[in-house]
Amino acid sequence: MHIPDGFIDLPTSAGYGVVAAAGLAVCVRKTADQLDEKQVPLAGLVAAFIFAVQMLNFPVAAGTSGHLLGGVLAAVLVGPYLGALCISVVLLVQSLLFADGGLSALGLNITNMALVTAFGGYATFWLLRKVLPRTRPSVVAAAGVAALLAVVLAALSFTVQYALGGTGGASATTVGRAMVGVHVLIGIGEAVITALAVSAVLASRPDLVHGARDLQPELELRPAGTPAAVS
Repeated sequence: MHIPDGFIDLPTSAGYGVVAAAGLAVCVRKTADQLDEKQVPLAGLVAAFIFAVQMLNFPVAAGTSGHLLGGVLAAVLVGPYLGALCISVVLLVQSLLFADGGLSALGLNITNMALVTAFGGYATFWLLRKVLPRTRPSVVAAAGVAALLAVVLAALSFTVQYALGGTGGASATTVGRAMVGVHVLIGIGEAVITALAVSAVLASRPDLVHGARDLQPELELRPAGTPAAVS
């Protein structure tokens, strides 16, 4: 999913750089208004976890491999605005230190892997929470399904970018079909990892999960396995 330098032409890359910068500016402003002291260490842990897990690739098909994008995981744990910032920091470090995604393509990558996955994925998560029971398993299930769909959304976003300024010889239709097909498989792995991570945090500190704030107070504040107080 990391786009290298030169894969998308310079005008399109520059345009998406503006889009990414504008999106991150909104995220910074919203985060400054909403951030509480409990989220600061969690945001650091989320960014570190996603950075580490993105270094691990898993095979998909025909010699291709995938890795966690993490947008939905970050959005569910700390909210979409701060989550998008966490992913953007990871992408910047990867680009500067590991040449994983080009600097000229940073705006493209931030748009796809931070903004689209965090906000598109969280919108899917929010809609699923509206129709599912207000329980911890529902939060986990919604996060998993949203993570799968967010990967597909990121693949579609890349396809649009390629259609606008791709330098390869393949048609946008061919690229789109290949990207969506492969990323559905990658999304399954993303869904499993996201669901397991959200489940683990819910089991120990449900009060830290942004996407579970609407749960009943005794479920939100009481760790799993702790008996409820008898009145």
